[in-house]
This record gives sequence, C-alpha cells and structure tokens, in this order.
Amino acid sequence: MADITLRALRKSYGGNEVVKGVDLSVPARSFLVILGPSGCGKSTLLRMIAGLEEITSGELTIGGERMNDKEPRERHCAMVFQNYALYPHMTVARNIAYPLEVAGVPRALRERRVRETAASVGLADYLERKPGQLSGGQRQRVAMARAMIREPRVFLFDEPLSNLDATLRVQMRLELRRLHQRLGVTSVLVTHDQTEAMTMADLLVVMNGGRIEQAGTPLEVYGRPASRFVASFIGTPPMNLVEAEIAPSGRLHTELGPLPIAVERIASGPVLLGVRPEHVLLATGPDNADLELPLELVEELGATRILHARLDGRGFAVATAPGLPFPPGATLLLRLDPSQLHLFGRADGRRIDAGLVRIGEQVPVAPTEAVAVPFR
Repeated sequence: MADITLRALRKSYGGNEVVKGVDLSVPARSFLVILGPSGCGKSTLLRMIAGLEEITSGELTIGGERMNDKEPRERHCAMVFQNYALYPHMTVARNIAYPLEVAGVPRALRERRVRETAASVGLADYLERKPGQLSGGQRQRVAMARAMIREPRVFLFDEPLSNLDATLRVQMRLELRRLHQRLGVTSVLVTHDQTEAMTMADLLVVMNGGRIEQAGTPLEVYGRPASRFVASFIGTPPMNLVEAEIAPSGRLHTELGPLPIAVERIASGPVLLGVRPEHVLLATGPDNADLELPLELVEELGATRILHARLDGRGFAVATAPGLPFPPGATLLLRLDPSQLHLFGRADGRRIDAGLVRIGEQVPVAPTEAVAVPFR
C-alpha cells in the first residue's frame, strides 16, 4: 500500500487554470474523499493522480516515487468510473479478467483469480452473464472487481455511486467501506454528495474553485468549518448564517437587535454568525428567547423535524425531535448556545476563532420542547 503526496499541483487548459496549487498528503491505507460542487476541479485532480491528465506544474508522488512523467499503467492505480466502463459484449468473467489478459497472466491463474475476486463482491453466480443483464449495483460491483483483480497500490473512484438509486447508494457505500477495511488499499473517491463524503471518509477534503478549502476528518470539517463556504456546503439543512456586528463592548448584535452574547479576543466590527440547525434550542418562554422568528413551514422527517423560519428575508432552519404541533403563523422562540456558535469574516469568509460567552446567568433550556406564540 502506498501514500500519496501532492505538492503545489496545478492544471491549466490554455489560460484557464482549474487546479490552483493543491498541497495534500494522503497516508497509506487511508480512505480520502474529495468533496465539492461541479466544476471545482475534484475530478481533474483524480485524473491527474491516475495519469489521465497531464500535470501542468507541481509534483505527484505515490509511495515516495515521483509520478509526473509515468504512464498510467506504471502508477499501479486502479480506477472505477462513474459510468462503469464495462465491455457490453463480454461476460462478467471476461470483464473482470481483462486487465490480467492484457498483462499476459496465464489462463488458469486468471480463472482462479476471477472466481476469488467475484466471490468477494458477491458476483460468483453472475460470471456468465453480460452487463446488460445486470442491475446498476451489480454492474458497479463488476467494475470494482475488475479494479481489485489488478491488486493495485491505490484505488481511485470517480463518483462511482451517482448513477444508482438512493437505496443502492446506501448499500454500495457500506460495501465500499467493507472492501477498504478488508483490503487496506489507499483509496481516493471524489463526490458532490456530502452524505457519501461524511460516511465514507477517513480524511475529507472540501474543494472550491480549484483550491482546497479545508482538509480533516469528517467530524473536524463539520464541527469547525474553516470558511463560510464549508459551513454552508456541508450539513443538511446547511448552517444558518446571519449578518452580525461586534460592538466595542464585545456585545453581539444581529439584524433583530442585540443578543445576550459577548465575543472575546477579537476586535469589534462586522462578522457572519453561524449556527447549525441542530444546535438551535427551543426556548422555554419569551423571557429567555434570544430570537423570535416567524415560522413558514415544517418538514416532518420521522426521527427529526425541520422548522423553517425567516430572518430578514433569508431562511433560518431549526432541527428538533418530533413534538407538539405548531399552529399556522406561529412565532418560534429560539435560544442560542454560545459554545455552538461560529464566526466568519464578512469580507473574506474565513473562520474567526474567538470566545463566545453568554452575558449574565445561564437560564435553563428544554431543547426538545416546542414553544410557539401567535404570530405578531
């Protein structure tokens, strides 16, 4: 198994630079997920690792060996594509065996390896079928088996689950993680689906505009987003972001007035205040509410309820457990926990590390009890 290191990696098409100086170290045996919106450069970065795209500048090493000028076959990477890339006229067995055929592996050894690999991904009973006779999930397993049979140093996955329905995506996420745990091969997967990224990654990289916005474990990226972009891109619903001002006294003000919260260790000025929907508390009454917002609609998701309110014309979401019904046109009474608040620069969108404390006595909060008053 091999580690992967990218140093100041860049890719340009003419005058258009799509990967803008990426530095990244992927430890051996880890599962890296590169997450980002369409056009952020994540698939281009993956193809540069595979050798399918030339590197404009910078350095790529795999297992300590420089790969910039190596052919794809010399990099010992196996790639699984979004569209499976199977040969429709070949059986499952021949599709899986094809890399060994090209490499000149003797037939008896090929057949044994095909049987073993197919059994490991649940395809032992499908070896004589052709891809057109398989479901989407089965075809994706064939593509994985074809990659596995090469015994690569690195697995590369280019949005491998995006063509599957929701149920199959959940199943294949689990299968990919089990495969990685069993084989221990360094793996890199790109996706635009944050659920895939959060559930599969050992190391998560969020890309935006050809650059890395943040790298860390999924919980680090979720719990301490490095920028406004990361905060709003990860999370369902995304983090609530509110324009605020830090007064010279340290008191925090929003469009709705001052909050009983002070900011320590930074200068006064404009900021963005962020809070995730699941960290907004429902107050026990008007006397201990920090915000009073009009309720627009309620999403019932079974184990969770999402309350959608409005704050100065923008959406503001609250995630709670199911509870008492809210009357139409209610006002939500909300309370903020300073330990769960985030600050970002209004101009650059970068995270500001500062202490946030509640002014005065802490008032008890019942986070699972719904409180609403008539709209006013």
